[in-house]
Amino acid sequence: MSNKISKLPLAIKYAIIGFLQNFKKDERGLSGVVVAVLLILIAVLAVVLIWGFLSGWLEDLWNQILGEAAGIA
Repeated sequence: MSNKISKLPLAIKYAIIGFLQNFKKDERGLSGVVVAVLLILIAVLAVVLIWGFLSGWLEDLWNQILGEAAGIA
């Protein structure tokens, strides 16, 4: 029993090393992750660009609304 316990850390080390090597060689899920990250980046950039273009127009529109509201009250 003590022989198995003494070999346990070595077995764990080899199991972890084997898992990491197999993980590095496995490229099946890599493209899906890359596509997901790229889609998120494109979506964020699109929102930033749209907000940049529309922010001035929305601010002018909001000021017109507030001006009309002040004129009514």
